[in-house]
Amino acid sequence: MEQFLNFHTHNSSELPAERSILTILGQDMATYGFDPDRWVSVGIHPWYVDVETWQIQLVELEGRVAQEEVKMIGECGLDRLIPLSLEIQLQVFEAQVQVAERAQKPVVIHCVRAFNELLQWHKNRRTQVPLIIHGFNTQPQIARQLLQKGFYLSLGTALLRENSNATKVLQEMPIERLFLENDDRDVPIEEVYQAASVYLQCTTGHLQNQIWTNFAALFSQK
Repeated sequence: MEQFLNFHTHNSSELPAERSILTILGQDMATYGFDPDRWVSVGIHPWYVDVETWQIQLVELEGRVAQEEVKMIGECGLDRLIPLSLEIQLQVFEAQVQVAERAQKPVVIHCVRAFNELLQWHKNRRTQVPLIIHGFNTQPQIARQLLQKGFYLSLGTALLRENSNATKVLQEMPIERLFLENDDRDVPIEEVYQAASVYLQCTTGHLQNQIWTNFAALFSQK
């Protein structure tokens, strides 16, 4: 049976028992619960950074990354819409990327109106693990810059809105850099795949296979 990979979700009700869908549950270190029966990504989200305790959480994160169910680090990253300074956000983000590099696991990135800062950060260091922007729905020119630097993009429910930035990006980006997700939206991942397959003029089965190929590539990069 062909499986849908839901690359990033916060919907814990999407149980792994659903054989046609495999989800990666995004969890924050502040609320992380051990569940060996499902795949997760774990990180310190910029929304929930506590300047007094984040380094303690970082140590806890380092202790979690070897667990088999922890497939990726994150989501972590930068957000201009929160009061926490970008200087601190960058410090917390960089620390998590270093954890990911030691574990050789990909990083799921949350980035809101801070792509210039993210690209500048990337310019100043050579990352050793794949970087994936989740929930991307920003201008195609930013997507081009990110793709040129080797980032992957995970697109979500914005694909259900005609003429969204996500639909424009999808039609010009390499399919080898694509993932699909529903994030925190109550939208079946199958609908996201269906919308993407229409824009890509391919079957959902072909898209499923390609996404799994892309996922495997995340763990073959050395």
